[in-house]
Amino acid sequence: MNPTRPGAGWIEVITGPMFSGKSEELIRLLRRAAIARQRVEVFKPALDDRYSEGDIVSHSQWRVPCRLVERAEEIRTRLDPRTEVVGIDEAQFFDDALPAVCGHLANLGKRVIVAGLDMDYRGVPFGPLPVLLAVAEEVHKIHAICTSCGAPAAYTQRLIESDERVVVGASGVYEARCRRCHEPEGAPPASEPWLFPPGDDSDQKEEG
Repeated sequence: MNPTRPGAGWIEVITGPMFSGKSEELIRLLRRAAIARQRVEVFKPALDDRYSEGDIVSHSQWRVPCRLVERAEEIRTRLDPRTEVVGIDEAQFFDDALPAVCGHLANLGKRVIVAGLDMDYRGVPFGPLPVLLAVAEEVHKIHAICTSCGAPAAYTQRLIESDERVVVGASGVYEARCRRCHEPEGAPPASEPWLFPPGDDSDQKEEG
């Protein structure tokens, strides 16, 4: 996507399940911006230390240097004013201020590229991603491959038992699943009755 006029800012979101190549696509876009001689700055949450503290690293070991931040607001305050392209990885781990921060940067004329999980292991929308998906000018929703049947996978399956919503890990802890093969743990919050995990058969039970 190109802005409608020179200097116009916008927000792009790269989303999907784990192992779908979100970080790899983010790195690809950031590298292209750098080749175009644009000033690029990259951030990720301090919580994500799976591969490297000083880089964004994809599962295929592509990497790009980044800065660690604890809160979304730190991205705005620590950003070099001359930066033209802002990359943000693992957006689901940030607080709810992230959409406002991204919107502020886009209003300043910056291209903001955000990557993150759209759903948690239960199939429930995750962190600030739902809002970002709504306000972004462009959304790249990419799929992984279901480890059970080989179909396109949009869900993340947790393989270990835990009551925590956030358990940082990769292979051995999570794998990608399609809707049919996904086995969600728990149920959506009562405050979000519109959410039905994959495999939900409530309609069938009512009709029967």
